Amino acid sequence: MTKRTRIKFCGFTRLEDVKAAVEAGVDAVGVIFFSKSRRAVSIEQASALRAAVPAFVDLVALFVNADQAYVQEVIDTVSPDILQFHGTEQPFECERYNKRYMKAFRVGGPGMETREEVLEQCRRYGSADAWLFDSFSDSYGGSGEGFDLSLLGAVVNAPDARPIVLAGGLAADNVASQMRKLRPYAVDVASGIEDEPGIKSVEKMKAFSQAVSAADNEVS
Repeated sequence: MTKRTRIKFCGFTRLEDVKAAVEAGVDAVGVIFFSKSRRAVSIEQASALRAAVPAFVDLVALFVNADQAYVQEVIDTVSPDILQFHGTEQPFECERYNKRYMKAFRVGGPGMETREEVLEQCRRYGSADAWLFDSFSDSYGGSGEGFDLSLLGAVVNAPDARPIVLAGGLAADNVASQMRKLRPYAVDVASGIEDEPGIKSVEKMKAFSQAVSAADNEVS
C-alpha cells in the first residue's frame, strides 16, 4: 500500500491562492499571524481566507511568541483547525488553548546543533500533534533555506517521536530527494511555491503536489 505524504502550503494572503491550493490537492493551508513576516495577515484577512477552506482541508494558524490574548482572538474569530507555534513558546504556552498544535523547531540554531539536542528539545513537546522541522533563520521560517537532515537522526529513530513535518527550502525540484532521505509524515512549503512572498504560483503549487505524489509512488 502506498504511503501518502501530507502536504501543507503556508503563507497565504490571497483568496484565489487558497482556492488554487485546494485544487492542487493540499491537506492544509497556513496563515501567518506574525507582523514581521512578509506573509503576515490580519485577523480580518484570515477570516476571509478561512471561508475558502473546505471540509477535509485544515487551516493552520502560525504564531511566533504571540500574546495569549491575541492567539485566543484568532481562535475565536478565525476558528483554525491547528495552531503552529514557531517561536520559543514553552510547552504550557502551546497546550493552554486546548487545541491541536504543531511545534516548529529551527534546526541548526542554538541548542539544536546535534542530534541529541534536537531530540531533547522535541521531547519537551510530547503533547504536540506533530513536530515541524525548519532551518534556523532570524525570520522564523520562509527563508527558502534547507538544513542538515542528519540532525534528525535521533528523532526519526525515537519510539516516542511525534509525526514529522519537514520544511525548509523545499520546492518541486528537490522535495522528492528530501522525502527519500527522511520519509516524513508531511511536508511544508512557503517560498518554494511563490512568485514573491505571499503571492503563490498556481503552476508551482501543482508541480509540488505532483512531485510529492510521484515520490510516494516510489515506495509501496
